[in-house]
Amino acid sequence: MNLFAFQHLDVWKRACCLACDIYTELATCRDFGLKDQMTRAAVSIASNIAEGEERESKAESARFLYFAKGSSGELATQIYIAIEIGVIEKQNGFKLIKEAREISAMLGALIKIRKGSVRESAAEYNIKPNI
Repeated sequence: MNLFAFQHLDVWKRACCLACDIYTELATCRDFGLKDQMTRAAVSIASNIAEGEERESKAESARFLYFAKGSSGELATQIYIAIEIGVIEKQNGFKLIKEAREISAMLGALIKIRKGSVRESAAEYNIKPNI
């Protein structure tokens, strides 16, 4: 089976795992509005990475990576709220926020690569670009 280019990116793999972790964490959550928002934001991160990498240009890729980065911030905000209202245990929530923050940093580095402004920082975030 041939992999899509995005499947080689560590940031995409981690975003998929984060989405699965969010689904697991919220499995018994009865606040369906918050649960829906959080799962959508989590799924959006990996989905936008994939969509961007399937685009025809680096500029289009960067645009969708910005969307993914925005979704990671959205998810972190929702996790903070979920902690405060008792939907997610504080310790678990902070682990999820840390992962969202790290994914956001990886996306920032990949955006710079796609825009051609930085090429070295990819190694710092274990990003293997397909340039």
